[in-house]
Amino acid sequence: MNLNEDDKSFKNKIKQHENNITFLTYKSNHLTESVLDLQVSLGRYHSATVILSESKNGSSHTEEETMEQILKKESSAAGIFCWLKANAQTSNLALAKDAVGVVATLAKVESEDLSRILSEYLGLETMLAIVCSTYEGVNALEKYDQEGMINSNVGLHGIGASIGRKINGRFVVICLEDLRPYVGGFVAGDPQNKLHLPKPTLPNGERPDGFIDYAVNMLHLESNKLSFVTASGYGLRETLFYGLFSRLQVYKTRDEMLLALPCITDGALSLDGGMIKKSGIFALGSREDVEVKFPLITGESDVPLDYIEAEDEVRQLKWINSKLAADIHREQQLLELRKGNFTSQA
Repeated sequence: MNLNEDDKSFKNKIKQHENNITFLTYKSNHLTESVLDLQVSLGRYHSATVILSESKNGSSHTEEETMEQILKKESSAAGIFCWLKANAQTSNLALAKDAVGVVATLAKVESEDLSRILSEYLGLETMLAIVCSTYEGVNALEKYDQEGMINSNVGLHGIGASIGRKINGRFVVICLEDLRPYVGGFVAGDPQNKLHLPKPTLPNGERPDGFIDYAVNMLHLESNKLSFVTASGYGLRETLFYGLFSRLQVYKTRDEMLLALPCITDGALSLDGGMIKKSGIFALGSREDVEVKFPLITGESDVPLDYIEAEDEVRQLKWINSKLAADIHREQQLLELRKGNFTSQA
């Protein structure tokens, strides 16, 4: 092959990568528009639901109360983070983009008893944990100098210093991409994408009295949380909440929970305050009222089928778009490599 043929081959390969990038970018833009259209429709339904809820319950401030309790923790990373997310001028900072939110704000529950016992089980430190999609987001929250000391001028510490707040002690950050997700499938037709977990069974083959459900399936995810997926295509329930609760069982009463001991492996709770951390480890004593709790559901739990389908479609489109972004990045790298090789041989 002569030099002209080599040049032609290089140019064809460069053109092919450019065409691939153009095509993938077009598809990505089209998907983004579709997601936005669906989110507008979902937003209209969500607004109508909130109005209906207010008229029925007289209040819809439980979520706001949870946020207020977090913001009161002025020296906590979660308090500073929530201030950051709520601030219109700084919410687009890199350290806020990858972060999903604080654990306590990512789900709702049906009753005060359930909110209290789940929050107590996790504890305040975990309820205030900041959740990030990737390690890049974790790394953006805190930086270090050459001696390994925290650089208080950047990251979350820098934001805190700028508003007169200082983070005291350590804080928990959860990285979703590093969690081992649940991969056993979902309950068929369930609008909340509840995990398909086998019901507990006693040695005699019977189901234990008082068993309500697994804690991970008793959390209600709003539409924007339900449609969230990691780059690998996993949602919050099968990553974050399965990681926190695993197969923690929930019972109506402490007595019923204790009778079910033979089929409890990953711990159990009862709505009247009983707590088994894991098989063989009991938590006794007075109940603690954790200051930051999961908010209560204020909207209607039953939603139209087309709304459920739209949520599922948003979830799927976002996952496909994340794959397209990776393909575009790879094609751009190959294009730069081809151009570099062509320049060096010219």
